[in-house]
Amino acid sequence: MKKFRNIALGVVILVAVVVVGLCGMYKYMISPISKDKTVVELEIPAGSSRRAIAKILKEKGLIRDENFFLLYVKLFKISDMKAGYYDLSKNMSTEQLVEELRNGSKKNPNEIQITFQEGLNMREVAKVISSKTKNSYEAVLEKANDPTYLNKMIEKYWFLDQSILQEGIYYGLEGYLFPDTYSLTNQEVDIEYIFGKMLDGMAYALEPYKEEIVKSPYSVHQILSLASMVEKESATVADRSKVASVFYNRLKTNMSLGSDVTTRYANRVDDKKQRLTTAQYNFQSPYNTRLTNGTMNGKLPIGPICGVGKTSIEAAVRPAETNYLYFIANIQTLETFFFETSAAFEAKKVELQEVNQGF
Repeated sequence: MKKFRNIALGVVILVAVVVVGLCGMYKYMISPISKDKTVVELEIPAGSSRRAIAKILKEKGLIRDENFFLLYVKLFKISDMKAGYYDLSKNMSTEQLVEELRNGSKKNPNEIQITFQEGLNMREVAKVISSKTKNSYEAVLEKANDPTYLNKMIEKYWFLDQSILQEGIYYGLEGYLFPDTYSLTNQEVDIEYIFGKMLDGMAYALEPYKEEIVKSPYSVHQILSLASMVEKESATVADRSKVASVFYNRLKTNMSLGSDVTTRYANRVDDKKQRLTTAQYNFQSPYNTRLTNGTMNGKLPIGPICGVGKTSIEAAVRPAETNYLYFIANIQTLETFFFETSAAFEAKKVELQEVNQGF
């Protein structure tokens, strides 16, 4: 009897050892291969079987054994692993890997990002879009002036109105496309989708100021026109509210805004280093605030001249309270000087003549 008890005990111990061993083996097999957090990119093709998925994971060094992986997914009745592109890592357990594959991939390997810098005009925006997508430069500009499309956008966005369809406007959406970095599905993305993203960006940027703009004596179109001048004229972000105050003070006193950046835009001069001629300063355009015949006294340009960032919008909505009517910057140090009188301004202009080389 004692002999049978010893055999039974031995069997129990053996079974226990086997069970403990199997549990240990199971725990080891499902544990992460390593502590390496490096991202491993892989593709699970559409229609891949569980065996094919196991092979891909093994080849990428994410699992220890293909057969164990197949046993695992069979044991837990996992049959909904999805095709797609994944970013995984070797510090993920089998359970975590399977969970990722069941959730499906949100990664788009064809996704592109486009960055639009503040201060770009529509021609420059078109160049960026045409360089990053399959859309042509000409097609972008055409869409920006398509009256059918513009009317649809006017119905959709509170900040767009018939001002963008005025005769004399170069590009209807100039100044309304918010500069930022945008993620787009692929290079085949159409222009309306890109513009929609940028208009959504502008809606978000304007929302905090909506009530103030509605109550102001200026329309959204005029606010953005002024903001675009602030964007181009300010040497630093800190200067923007004071630059805006100069323009408002000039409007109140029926002075010409006298902004070179509007003259450049009117003449379609995108090269900042190109000096303007007398003929260009006198170019008859509702954009040109440097006209000497008085037709632009107390007037903003007919529309924005570039894309504007949040700080320029804020400066246009909430300008500094000053009596300044003039400003000039040292283009070497980017220091801007503000003045209440023409005499003080002209004196500083002479002082900076050599430094600014005529600009």
